[in-house]
Amino acid sequence: MDGPAAGAVVAVTGATGFLGRRLVKVLAADGWTVRVLARRDVADPMWRGLEPQLVIGDLSSDPALAALCAGAQVVVHAAGLIKAPSRQVFDRANVEGSRRVALAAQAAGARLILVSSLAAREPQLSDYAASKRAGEEAARAVIGDSLTIVRPPAIYGPGDPETLKLFQAAASSPVLPVLDPAARMAVIHADDAAARIAALVRTPRPGVHALSDDRPEGYGWAELMRAAATAVGASPRLVRIPGWVIKSLANLSKWAAIATGKESILTPGKARELLHGDWSLSSNDPIPDFPPVRYLLHEGFAQSVGWYRSEGWLKDKKARK
Repeated sequence: MDGPAAGAVVAVTGATGFLGRRLVKVLAADGWTVRVLARRDVADPMWRGLEPQLVIGDLSSDPALAALCAGAQVVVHAAGLIKAPSRQVFDRANVEGSRRVALAAQAAGARLILVSSLAAREPQLSDYAASKRAGEEAARAVIGDSLTIVRPPAIYGPGDPETLKLFQAAASSPVLPVLDPAARMAVIHADDAAARIAALVRTPRPGVHALSDDRPEGYGWAELMRAAATAVGASPRLVRIPGWVIKSLANLSKWAAIATGKESILTPGKARELLHGDWSLSSNDPIPDFPPVRYLLHEGFAQSVGWYRSEGWLKDKKARK
């Protein structure tokens, strides 16, 4: 596939996030002029040698969004909240933000790609999932059938603090929890997610597209935990944890967040997401001809652990002895 025309602009929201930082790098390598929306000037080590255009502002600023989208051929809306104290706060970012970006893209005559979440498939489970689904609907109400929606599953990779917790537990704990043995979860490395979104930037594919690695049927809890243990060179025992324990911990976490004013990722809604039995891709999730993934689970986990250790985020098992 030929690259973009010289000077063709792709605008990106959420560019400083875990996925967005990689997406900017891939798009620039593809030949796009990348323009990003950020609250302040950005100097990201991942962007060494790149000079993305910068628009200062956020999703609440219509003038900033208009400047971001002006003259762009494609807009990738990757910004959003993954944790918040209420549905109202989620909606302010994930629904109203999507609507505002869609209006700005439409006014600029740009194609819009909305990065949503596989959780949007099950909006009844949590405020987060409901807000992501409502964000899709808000953008579609503006853009119509030309809208491209991307639904990534759980994304992991270097720099992700949530996956780091899994590797820390695998390295230090004598046991690792597993939930429903019948449950299935699709996953994807952040570099592969960025590459596949970039492919959609190059080639217009309206509709809803779910992402995964080369295992769209997903992984079981035990397989994920064993892969994490192997990556850190440990062999903890796997222990089945009943669902009520996760729900109880989520309720405790909720009240602790209220008491401390600090948001927690483990909410009752997140517990329902964790306990949901099917986060695999199905025949209802059409997959276009994406570039091949670089990382399957074991290779991706090993690469992630290597990065965490090189950056001092995760201590080497041998170094602790």
